[in-house]
Amino acid sequence: MSGALVPLSTSLEHLFRSPESHFELRTLESRLPKHLKIDGPKPNPFQPWDPSLEVATLNPGHAVILNKYPVQRGHMLLITKDWAAQDGWLTLADWRALVCVDQDTSGLWFFNSGPIAGASQPHRHLQLLPRSKDETSCPRDLWFLNRLISKGTYESSSDPLLNGCSVISRFHHSNDVDEQAQDLQDSYLSLSKQLGIGHPSQDHRPRSFYNLLLTPQWMAMVRRRQEGAAGFSINALGFAGYLLATANSDLNWLKTHGPEALLREVILEIRGNTVVKRTP
Repeated sequence: MSGALVPLSTSLEHLFRSPESHFELRTLESRLPKHLKIDGPKPNPFQPWDPSLEVATLNPGHAVILNKYPVQRGHMLLITKDWAAQDGWLTLADWRALVCVDQDTSGLWFFNSGPIAGASQPHRHLQLLPRSKDETSCPRDLWFLNRLISKGTYESSSDPLLNGCSVISRFHHSNDVDEQAQDLQDSYLSLSKQLGIGHPSQDHRPRSFYNLLLTPQWMAMVRRRQEGAAGFSINALGFAGYLLATANSDLNWLKTHGPEALLREVILEIRGNTVVKRTP
């Protein structure tokens, strides 16, 4: 394992405005990894994957590996052994593999459906930040929980964060892996329908890029209109409350407008069944 992991050196700052509006801002102090750079070709790191990073293989079609460039300890990737497109629909097999991992190691799962949603690789991969049972899943966990409790209150809201995001409770009807996987697949497709992203029975690929977040309590989907703003690249972790600043990031903009304003810049809001177009 020696040399296989290249942890990113960052400084940490907490941006706390309220219990719901809590963000962790990490500023990158080491060099930006090649897979995060925009220019130039990107080799597929999963075919083959580095055997020194392998955690487990899941038959028949998935494997779990460590993230070579972690910001948080234990960051893992659930990848397909054979090629599957990141911007395609997640399948029942993907959810079954996730459940198998989740029974042993749970936490904050997230998925970036393509480059507009912050995905750095086109090969199918879901990601996991392990958490203990008594540990909060993410800084904005309360924001998502409150959306569940007061869901009807926000239906007429003009806030893009509410209109472009949908949350559903995560149910555990059974200990059976296949039944849990089917529950997750049903929740995933329900969120997709709510946000107008489509359905695999009618759409070859999702109609829009999106982020997905999953904890033991809830699943959330965010529809995306652009990859970043103010020099920040935003993936699913941004909506969980984790921001990463690089040399290109405008920290003054962030401190002036706040992190939720940053999320509003990249979200594609939906009102009814209509996409709301925002002026630059």
